[in-house]
Amino acid sequence: MARTTDSDLAPHELRVLVAVADAGGFSAAAEALGVTQSAVSHSVRGSERKIGAVLFDRGRAGARPTPAGDRVVVHARRILRLLDLLTLEARGAARSGAPQGPLRIAAFRSAALQLLPSVLQRLCARHPEIEPRVRIVREVGRGTAGEVADGKADIAITTLGGSLPLPPGLVAGDLFEEPYALVHPTGHLAPRSLPLVDWAENCGSYTRDWWAAQDWIPKASVEAEDDGAVLSLVSAGQGMAIMPALSLAGAPDSVGITDLGPGRPTRRVGYVTSSELAGSAVVRAFVRELRATAPQRGSASPVTAGEALVGRLRR
Repeated sequence: MARTTDSDLAPHELRVLVAVADAGGFSAAAEALGVTQSAVSHSVRGSERKIGAVLFDRGRAGARPTPAGDRVVVHARRILRLLDLLTLEARGAARSGAPQGPLRIAAFRSAALQLLPSVLQRLCARHPEIEPRVRIVREVGRGTAGEVADGKADIAITTLGGSLPLPPGLVAGDLFEEPYALVHPTGHLAPRSLPLVDWAENCGSYTRDWWAAQDWIPKASVEAEDDGAVLSLVSAGQGMAIMPALSLAGAPDSVGITDLGPGRPTRRVGYVTSSELAGSAVVRAFVRELRATAPQRGSASPVTAGEALVGRLRR
């Protein structure tokens, strides 16, 4: 039988490390955990002694993970999640066999607004004991995939095929290809002459080459917070935009949508999860409903899967 050693960290020690990282300090972590600050400090010192590295930089502003602490906290989150799943899946198997418990989902804004509601409706109807928890994350930098890599989410709706490689330990699945379109005030006689409205999440590496080759697209003169703000500005006649299909679902009639033609840019929408969670009952149940709800790839129609999802791409 395997024995624990003095260097093994117990689950309660892992929870303290995660709490300090999330709360940004020992006192805030103690409050979140319902223990004293001295207990948190003692636990962290013990963990540092066992690991042989300083895990947090202490200061007047709180405590921040060191590079070693960052790695430890990521592993701690993922280990704690697996321990939770161990109990939940054992209970589910002993009872009805149905998946149960929390499911942490990260998604970028347009996917959360346009794709997730119908997926979660199907999921909760079929598996009422699953508790979805959705977090909206900006699709910049490490984006939603970074949430899974850091152990903050079980699965993420993400964009695939960008310049950043998939973080180690993650697995991905394709859902559909989403087209971009020219968006402008309805009825404008020369929409390409309007100033460009854009936002930080737009024009990822998957569209950059196309974007750079278009001499008719000016540099953005208006930067908005998100795609919803872009649509509002275009609707008010403040400019044009190049936007992906998910962002255009439910666009008002005051917004015109024009196809960019056969050479238009697209982005791949998919999901990522960790290799250890891919086989869990809650993740597998979510992926089934996600695939059943998302537009299917390989449609014979000239209208792409992403356009079918929007259902109102106007020429």
